[in-house]
Amino acid sequence: MPQIGMASPGDYFELLKPRVMSLVIFTALVGLVVAPGEINPVIAFTALLCIAIGAGASGALNMWYDADIDAKMARTINRPVPAGRITSREALGFGLTLSVGSVLMMALAVNYTAAFLLAFTIFFYAVIYTIGLKRRTPQNIVIGGAAGAFPPMIGWAAVTGTVSVPSVVLFLIIFMWTPPHFWALALFRSDDYEHAGVPMLPVVAGEAETRRQILIYSALLVPVTLAPGFLGFAGIFYTAFAAVLGALFLVFAFRVFRTRADTAEEKKTQDKAAKQLFAYSILYLFLVFSTLLVEQGFGLARPLELWG
Repeated sequence: MPQIGMASPGDYFELLKPRVMSLVIFTALVGLVVAPGEINPVIAFTALLCIAIGAGASGALNMWYDADIDAKMARTINRPVPAGRITSREALGFGLTLSVGSVLMMALAVNYTAAFLLAFTIFFYAVIYTIGLKRRTPQNIVIGGAAGAFPPMIGWAAVTGTVSVPSVVLFLIIFMWTPPHFWALALFRSDDYEHAGVPMLPVVAGEAETRRQILIYSALLVPVTLAPGFLGFAGIFYTAFAAVLGALFLVFAFRVFRTRADTAEEKKTQDKAAKQLFAYSILYLFLVFSTLLVEQGFGLARPLELWG
Protein backbone atom coordinates (compact mmCIF):
# COMPACT_ATOMS: atom_id res chain seq x y z
CA MET A 1 0.00 0.00 0.00
CA PRO A 2 1.60 3.31 -1.04
CA GLN A 3 2.31 5.81 1.71
CA ILE A 4 0.29 9.00 1.53
CA GLY A 5 2.37 11.91 0.36
CA MET A 6 5.41 9.77 -0.57
CA ALA A 7 5.37 10.74 -4.21
CA SER A 8 7.97 10.15 -6.89
CA PRO A 9 8.74 12.58 -9.75
CA GLY A 10 6.82 10.16 -11.98
CA ASP A 11 3.70 10.67 -9.87
CA TYR A 12 3.84 14.42 -10.37
CA PHE A 13 4.43 13.88 -14.07
CA GLU A 14 1.32 11.68 -14.15
CA LEU A 15 -0.66 14.54 -12.60
CA LEU A 16 0.07 16.51 -15.76
CA LYS A 17 -1.86 13.98 -17.90
CA PRO A 18 1.05 13.60 -20.35
CA ARG A 19 -0.97 11.87 -23.09
CA VAL A 20 -3.46 14.73 -23.15
CA MET A 21 -0.59 17.21 -22.93
CA SER A 22 1.09 15.72 -25.99
CA LEU A 23 -2.04 16.27 -28.08
CA VAL A 24 -2.35 19.82 -26.73
CA ILE A 25 1.25 20.63 -27.65
CA PHE A 26 0.85 19.17 -31.12
CA THR A 27 -2.35 21.04 -32.00
CA ALA A 28 -0.88 24.26 -30.57
CA LEU A 29 2.19 23.76 -32.76
CA VAL A 30 -0.03 23.46 -35.82
CA GLY A 31 -1.82 26.69 -34.93
CA LEU A 32 1.54 28.38 -34.49
CA VAL A 33 2.96 27.13 -37.80
CA VAL A 34 -0.17 27.79 -39.88
CA ALA A 35 -0.60 31.32 -38.54
CA PRO A 36 0.50 34.11 -40.91
CA GLY A 37 3.62 36.04 -40.01
CA GLU A 38 6.88 35.11 -38.35
CA ILE A 39 7.87 34.38 -34.78
CA ASN A 40 11.28 34.09 -33.18
CA PRO A 41 12.07 30.38 -32.59
CA VAL A 42 12.87 31.04 -28.93
CA ILE A 43 9.55 32.80 -28.40
CA ALA A 44 7.76 30.00 -30.27
CA PHE A 45 9.38 27.40 -28.01
CA THR A 46 8.46 29.48 -24.96
CA ALA A 47 4.84 29.69 -26.13
CA LEU A 48 4.63 25.93 -26.58
CA LEU A 49 6.27 25.39 -23.18
CA CYS A 50 3.72 27.69 -21.54
CA ILE A 51 0.86 25.86 -23.27
CA ALA A 52 2.28 22.51 -22.14
CA ILE A 53 2.64 23.69 -18.54
CA GLY A 54 -0.85 25.19 -18.62
CA ALA A 55 -2.28 21.93 -19.93
CA GLY A 56 -0.46 20.05 -17.18
CA ALA A 57 -1.80 22.47 -14.60
CA SER A 58 -5.35 21.81 -15.83
CA GLY A 59 -4.74 18.08 -15.51
CA ALA A 60 -3.45 18.42 -11.96
CA LEU A 61 -6.43 20.54 -10.92
CA ASN A 62 -8.78 18.04 -12.55
CA MET A 63 -7.18 15.16 -10.63
CA TRP A 64 -7.35 17.15 -7.40
CA TYR A 65 -11.08 17.76 -7.69
CA ASP A 66 -12.01 14.40 -9.19
CA ALA A 67 -10.08 12.21 -6.75
CA ASP A 68 -13.28 10.85 -5.20
CA ILE A 69 -14.78 9.65 -8.48
CA ASP A 70 -11.40 8.56 -9.85
CA ALA A 71 -11.23 6.15 -6.91
CA LYS A 72 -14.43 4.46 -8.14
CA MET A 73 -13.40 3.91 -11.77
CA ALA A 74 -11.15 1.12 -13.00
CA ARG A 75 -9.61 3.43 -15.60
CA THR A 76 -8.52 6.02 -13.03
CA ILE A 77 -8.21 4.25 -9.67
CA ASN A 78 -4.41 4.12 -9.87
CA ARG A 79 -3.95 7.82 -10.46
CA PRO A 80 -1.62 9.44 -7.87
CA VAL A 81 -4.28 11.11 -5.72
CA PRO A 82 -6.85 8.28 -5.34
CA ALA A 83 -3.96 5.81 -4.95
CA GLY A 84 -2.64 7.91 -2.05
CA ARG A 85 0.77 8.72 -3.49
CA ILE A 86 -0.02 12.45 -3.65
CA THR A 87 -2.37 14.27 -1.30
CA SER A 88 -5.22 16.40 -2.61
CA ARG A 89 -3.60 19.45 -1.07
CA GLU A 90 -0.32 18.79 -2.88
CA ALA A 91 -2.13 18.27 -6.19
CA LEU A 92 -4.04 21.55 -5.73
CA GLY A 93 -0.90 23.50 -4.88
CA PHE A 94 0.99 21.97 -7.78
CA GLY A 95 -1.80 22.79 -10.22
CA LEU A 96 -2.24 26.38 -9.02
CA THR A 97 1.51 27.05 -9.11
CA LEU A 98 1.83 25.78 -12.66
CA SER A 99 -1.28 27.73 -13.72
CA VAL A 100 0.00 31.07 -12.47
CA GLY A 101 3.54 30.43 -13.70
CA SER A 102 2.51 29.44 -17.23
CA VAL A 103 0.20 32.42 -17.70
CA LEU A 104 2.73 34.93 -16.33
CA MET A 105 5.48 33.53 -18.54
CA MET A 106 3.21 33.66 -21.60
CA ALA A 107 2.29 37.29 -20.84
CA LEU A 108 5.89 38.41 -20.28
CA ALA A 109 7.61 36.42 -23.04
CA VAL A 110 4.98 36.13 -25.80
CA ASN A 111 1.93 38.43 -25.72
CA TYR A 112 -1.10 39.26 -23.63
CA THR A 113 -3.66 37.78 -26.03
CA ALA A 114 -2.05 34.33 -25.88
CA ALA A 115 -1.72 34.68 -22.09
CA PHE A 116 -5.40 35.57 -21.71
CA LEU A 117 -6.46 32.61 -23.85
CA LEU A 118 -4.22 30.28 -21.85
CA ALA A 119 -5.62 31.56 -18.55
CA PHE A 120 -9.18 31.19 -19.83
CA THR A 121 -8.45 27.65 -21.05
CA ILE A 122 -7.14 26.58 -17.63
CA PHE A 123 -10.13 28.22 -15.93
CA PHE A 124 -12.56 26.64 -18.37
CA TYR A 125 -11.21 23.12 -17.88
CA ALA A 126 -10.69 23.29 -14.12
CA VAL A 127 -13.73 25.33 -13.07
CA ILE A 128 -16.39 25.33 -15.78
CA TYR A 129 -15.89 21.72 -16.93
CA THR A 130 -14.44 19.82 -13.94
CA ILE A 131 -16.28 21.58 -11.13
CA GLY A 132 -19.33 22.96 -12.90
CA LEU A 133 -20.36 20.56 -15.67
CA LYS A 134 -18.85 17.10 -15.34
CA ARG A 135 -21.07 15.88 -12.49
CA ARG A 136 -24.19 17.82 -13.42
CA THR A 137 -25.06 17.37 -17.09
CA PRO A 138 -24.68 14.82 -19.88
CA GLN A 139 -23.64 17.78 -22.03
CA ASN A 140 -20.42 17.99 -20.01
CA ILE A 141 -18.32 16.76 -22.93
CA VAL A 142 -20.04 18.98 -25.51
CA ILE A 143 -19.50 22.21 -23.58
CA GLY A 144 -16.36 21.15 -21.75
CA GLY A 145 -14.75 20.10 -25.00
CA ALA A 146 -14.00 23.76 -25.65
CA ALA A 147 -11.11 23.56 -23.18
CA GLY A 148 -9.28 21.04 -25.35
CA ALA A 149 -10.04 23.04 -28.49
CA PHE A 150 -8.26 26.25 -27.48
CA PRO A 151 -4.56 25.22 -27.93
CA PRO A 152 -4.34 25.84 -31.73
CA MET A 153 -6.02 29.19 -31.16
CA ILE A 154 -3.42 30.01 -28.49
CA GLY A 155 -0.63 28.99 -30.88
CA TRP A 156 -2.13 31.23 -33.56
CA ALA A 157 -2.37 34.14 -31.10
CA ALA A 158 1.26 33.63 -30.06
CA VAL A 159 2.28 34.55 -33.62
CA THR A 160 -0.33 37.13 -34.57
CA GLY A 161 -1.47 38.55 -31.23
CA THR A 162 -5.05 38.17 -32.45
CA VAL A 163 -7.93 35.71 -32.80
CA SER A 164 -9.19 35.39 -36.37
CA VAL A 165 -11.53 33.21 -38.41
CA PRO A 166 -8.92 30.53 -39.31
CA SER A 167 -7.97 30.07 -35.66
CA VAL A 168 -11.66 29.73 -34.77
CA VAL A 169 -11.97 27.01 -37.45
CA LEU A 170 -9.06 25.10 -35.88
CA PHE A 171 -10.87 25.46 -32.55
CA LEU A 172 -14.11 24.15 -34.08
CA ILE A 173 -12.43 21.07 -35.55
CA ILE A 174 -11.40 19.87 -32.09
CA PHE A 175 -14.65 21.08 -30.52
CA MET A 176 -16.77 19.02 -32.93
CA TRP A 177 -14.41 16.04 -32.69
CA THR A 178 -14.62 15.80 -28.91
CA PRO A 179 -18.22 14.49 -28.46
CA PRO A 180 -18.00 11.46 -30.79
CA HIS A 181 -14.52 10.70 -29.46
CA PHE A 182 -15.51 10.69 -25.79
CA TRP A 183 -18.97 9.23 -26.26
CA ALA A 184 -17.37 6.26 -28.03
CA LEU A 185 -15.25 5.80 -24.90
CA ALA A 186 -18.30 6.27 -22.69
CA LEU A 187 -20.17 3.50 -24.53
CA PHE A 188 -17.71 0.80 -23.55
CA ARG A 189 -16.93 2.41 -20.15
CA SER A 190 -20.54 3.18 -19.20
CA ASP A 191 -20.48 0.91 -16.14
CA ASP A 192 -17.49 2.82 -14.80
CA TYR A 193 -19.20 6.19 -15.23
CA GLU A 194 -22.45 4.91 -13.72
CA HIS A 195 -20.61 3.55 -10.69
CA ALA A 196 -18.86 6.89 -10.20
CA GLY A 197 -22.09 8.86 -10.63
CA VAL A 198 -20.88 10.80 -13.67
CA PRO A 199 -23.86 11.62 -15.93
CA MET A 200 -22.28 10.68 -19.22
CA LEU A 201 -24.72 10.40 -22.11
CA PRO A 202 -25.00 6.56 -22.16
CA VAL A 203 -25.80 6.56 -18.41
CA VAL A 204 -28.43 9.30 -18.58
CA ALA A 205 -29.96 9.01 -22.07
CA GLY A 206 -29.17 5.42 -22.92
CA GLU A 207 -26.90 3.76 -25.45
CA ALA A 208 -29.27 4.15 -28.42
CA GLU A 209 -29.37 7.94 -28.01
CA THR A 210 -25.60 8.01 -27.55
CA ARG A 211 -25.09 6.13 -30.81
CA ARG A 212 -27.42 8.57 -32.57
CA GLN A 213 -25.58 11.61 -31.17
CA ILE A 214 -22.23 10.13 -32.19
CA LEU A 215 -23.46 9.88 -35.79
CA ILE A 216 -24.89 13.42 -35.75
CA TYR A 217 -21.71 15.01 -34.41
CA SER A 218 -19.58 12.95 -36.78
CA ALA A 219 -21.63 14.24 -39.71
CA LEU A 220 -21.15 17.81 -38.47
CA LEU A 221 -17.43 17.30 -37.91
CA VAL A 222 -16.52 16.37 -41.48
CA PRO A 223 -17.55 19.66 -43.19
CA VAL A 224 -15.82 21.64 -40.45
CA THR A 225 -12.55 19.84 -41.20
CA LEU A 226 -12.94 20.81 -44.87
CA ALA A 227 -13.41 24.50 -44.03
CA PRO A 228 -9.66 25.38 -44.02
CA GLY A 229 -9.49 24.59 -47.74
CA PHE A 230 -12.52 26.69 -48.61
CA LEU A 231 -11.31 29.57 -46.43
CA GLY A 232 -7.93 29.62 -48.18
CA PHE A 233 -5.52 28.72 -45.38
CA ALA A 234 -5.18 25.11 -46.54
CA GLY A 235 -4.92 23.68 -50.03
CA ILE A 236 -5.94 20.81 -52.25
CA PHE A 237 -3.63 18.30 -50.55
CA TYR A 238 -5.17 18.93 -47.14
CA THR A 239 -8.75 19.15 -48.40
CA ALA A 240 -8.59 15.90 -50.35
CA PHE A 241 -6.94 13.99 -47.52
CA ALA A 242 -9.34 15.44 -44.92
CA ALA A 243 -12.27 14.32 -47.09
CA VAL A 244 -10.95 10.74 -47.17
CA LEU A 245 -10.29 10.76 -43.43
CA GLY A 246 -13.77 12.18 -42.83
CA ALA A 247 -15.42 9.51 -44.95
CA LEU A 248 -13.67 6.83 -42.89
CA PHE A 249 -14.77 8.57 -39.68
CA LEU A 250 -18.37 8.41 -40.88
CA VAL A 251 -17.99 4.71 -41.67
CA PHE A 252 -16.80 3.97 -38.13
CA ALA A 253 -19.53 6.19 -36.65
CA PHE A 254 -22.21 4.47 -38.73
CA ARG A 255 -21.00 1.07 -37.56
CA VAL A 256 -21.51 2.23 -33.99
CA PHE A 257 -24.92 3.69 -34.85
CA ARG A 258 -26.27 0.49 -36.37
CA THR A 259 -25.24 -1.75 -33.46
CA ARG A 260 -27.58 -2.69 -30.63
CA ALA A 261 -26.99 -3.71 -27.04
CA ASP A 262 -30.14 -5.65 -26.16
CA THR A 263 -28.25 -8.89 -25.54
CA ALA A 264 -24.81 -9.71 -24.16
CA GLU A 265 -23.59 -10.63 -27.63
CA GLU A 266 -24.91 -7.39 -29.14
CA LYS A 267 -23.28 -5.45 -26.32
CA LYS A 268 -19.92 -7.01 -27.23
CA THR A 269 -20.44 -6.02 -30.85
CA GLN A 270 -21.35 -2.46 -29.86
CA ASP A 271 -18.34 -2.16 -27.55
CA LYS A 272 -16.03 -3.44 -30.27
CA ALA A 273 -17.39 -0.88 -32.76
CA ALA A 274 -17.10 1.89 -30.14
CA LYS A 275 -13.49 0.93 -29.36
CA GLN A 276 -12.66 1.00 -33.06
CA LEU A 277 -14.19 4.47 -33.44
CA PHE A 278 -12.41 5.69 -30.31
CA ALA A 279 -9.04 4.45 -31.60
CA TYR A 280 -9.61 5.83 -35.09
CA SER A 281 -10.76 9.21 -33.74
CA ILE A 282 -7.35 9.71 -32.10
CA LEU A 283 -5.56 8.84 -35.33
CA TYR A 284 -8.01 11.00 -37.29
CA LEU A 285 -7.33 14.18 -35.32
CA PHE A 286 -3.58 13.57 -35.45
CA LEU A 287 -3.66 13.07 -39.23
CA VAL A 288 -5.90 16.10 -39.90
CA PHE A 289 -3.56 18.41 -38.01
CA SER A 290 -0.45 16.65 -39.33
CA THR A 291 -1.62 17.29 -42.88
CA LEU A 292 -2.00 21.00 -42.16
CA LEU A 293 1.50 20.98 -40.69
CA VAL A 294 3.07 19.08 -43.59
CA GLU A 295 1.28 21.17 -46.20
CA GLN A 296 2.49 24.40 -44.60
CA GLY A 297 6.01 23.09 -43.98
CA PHE A 298 6.52 21.93 -47.57
CA GLY A 299 4.73 24.83 -49.20
CA LEU A 300 1.92 22.67 -50.58
CA ALA A 301 -0.94 24.91 -49.49
CA ARG A 302 -2.28 25.71 -52.96
CA PRO A 303 -5.47 27.78 -52.39
CA LEU A 304 -8.81 26.41 -53.51
CA GLU A 305 -9.40 29.30 -55.91
CA LEU A 306 -6.31 28.27 -57.91
CA TRP A 307 -7.47 24.73 -58.57
CA GLY A 308 -8.06 23.73 -62.15
